[in-house]
Order: sequence, then C-alpha cells, then structure tokens
Amino acid sequence: MLEQSNYQRMIIDRRDNGVVVVTLNRPEKSNAIDTRMHHELMTFSKDFSDDPDLKALVLAGAGKAFCSGGDFSADTAIAMPSLMEARRIIDNILECEKPLIAAVQGYALGLGANVPLLFDVVVAGPEAKFGDTHVKMGIGAGDGGQLIWPFLIGVNRAKYHLMTGDIIGGKEAVEMGLAGFFAEKTEDVLPKALEIADKLAAGPPLAIAASKAGINAYLQQVAAAVMPISLQAEGLTIRSHDYKEAVDAFREKRPPKFKGK
Repeated sequence: MLEQSNYQRMIIDRRDNGVVVVTLNRPEKSNAIDTRMHHELMTFSKDFSDDPDLKALVLAGAGKAFCSGGDFSADTAIAMPSLMEARRIIDNILECEKPLIAAVQGYALGLGANVPLLFDVVVAGPEAKFGDTHVKMGIGAGDGGQLIWPFLIGVNRAKYHLMTGDIIGGKEAVEMGLAGFFAEKTEDVLPKALEIADKLAAGPPLAIAASKAGINAYLQQVAAAVMPISLQAEGLTIRSHDYKEAVDAFREKRPPKFKGK
C-alpha cells in the first residue's frame, strides 16, 4: 500500500477516483535526492502497483524544482547507495502495469530526470529543464540515462547529452520527443497531468495494462543488457579523483578541474 506513514521525503495524496499524487518534498533543497529519498524512489512505484485501490499515479515536485538530482551539499553529503537499489528504482517503474504520469514544472536533473522519463506520460512546463548531469559531477550516467534517452531522442543525440550534461528546456523537450505534453504556464503543469491521470483512471485497467506491457517488456530486455554495464561504470567513476574533485568544487562554488583519474 502506498501510505504516507511509509514516506518521509514524499507527500502521498490519494484521490477518491483512484488517482494518487506523489510529491517529492524537499523544496528547500530543490528536491535533491538524499539516501532516504533514494530509497523511497525505489519503493513508491512498487507500493503503487500493489495497491488495489489506486489506478493512476502522478509524480510532482514541491516548490520550483521537480528534482535537482543527487544531494551533494556540504551539510547533507549523499551516501552513494548500492547499485542494487539503483537498479530496483528502474526495474520497479518498468514492472508497474498501471499508468505513471510525471508533472515536470522545473529542474529535473540526473536521476531526477531519468525517473520521470521512464514514466508512461511526461508533462513539461515552460520552466522545466531536463538533463542527465552525472557527467558534470565526474560520474558516468548509470541510473537509467543510457537506457531511456536513446529510445526517446535517438542514439547519437542521447550520447551527446549524456556526455555533456547539457540542459533541455520544456518546450524543446516536447519537440524532440523527450516529453509528451507541454503546458503553456507553469501553474498548468500539474492540472494537465491530473487531467491525463483522471482519463486513464476512468479507462479499462486490464486493457491499459495490456497496452503498455509489450513496450515495457522490450525496455526491460534492453535494461537487462544496459543497466549492469552502466551501473558498474558509474560505480568506478564514483571512486575516481574526478568525482571527489567535482564534489569539492560544487561545495566551494568553483569550476572543477578534472584530471581523468
């Protein structure tokens, strides 16, 4: 069951029609992912999937950001989670048979971009910013970027963005296929996502599940090949000098000096 008592970093808002809104709730940190939120990102889609009263889920972010990625701040140094937990975040999303909708109103970076991009529907607003920015922290893009970005925008364009960490605005994201729907105003992003969720929640659940099963099975097959390699490579880069330098530079508010070791 997807219950508030099991979540500290997310607000669980269950609606009467079977729609649930899950809101990442660290607005003072731009919803950056600490170890607790990382664990909750692993469990929320599974708890939703197992909850018989829920039919559609909307994931949102509190405040101006959707999710700014890993928390590298000085006062809350992120403890790098196990590769198994990172893999389960991806697997649980792809194993979910019910509709998942993301409402991205602001920055969605790193894992904070890859989670919504793995959803069935992504609504972006004019202030949305998508980017797999692992590389800017001296880390390989290991937690889903190498899986989903090539499917959405093509292999070479995906490699460019994963290698540079360049940011893509909300309207451009829709135009290039990274997101599915565009809301003209930031305040309309969540209502648009809820409109889609309400529509899907009112639809035939068995047919809806059947209509995404094959696509997710295909992604799961690719994930079985891609994720072990990308996560292993990410783990190696986390132990590098470049990663430590990037964290130090982030905290000291200066450009990092990478040495390739």
